[in-house]
Amino acid sequence: MDYDQKMKNRVSRIEGQLRGILRMMEEGQDCRDVITQLSAARSAIDRTIGVVVSSNLISCVRESEENGDNQTEEMVKEAVNLLVKSR
Repeated sequence: MDYDQKMKNRVSRIEGQLRGILRMMEEGQDCRDVITQLSAARSAIDRTIGVVVSSNLISCVRESEENGDNQTEEMVKEAVNLLVKSR
């Protein structure tokens, strides 16, 4: 699978969030603020997982249709399983 620049940018932003959280911890910031930022990072990761899985599913379905494989149902099941496991 090819990961487009938008996906990579999402991960870079998450990386920045995590670095900021670590800095907050090192500075002894209030735990409520740290938890708020950790929750935001977790949400960003969850959204990124969804984007990656859906993009991969679309790509696989197109490829399957072009090759006449007709494995769409199995691919959807696998994508759903990936999303469930990520929770």
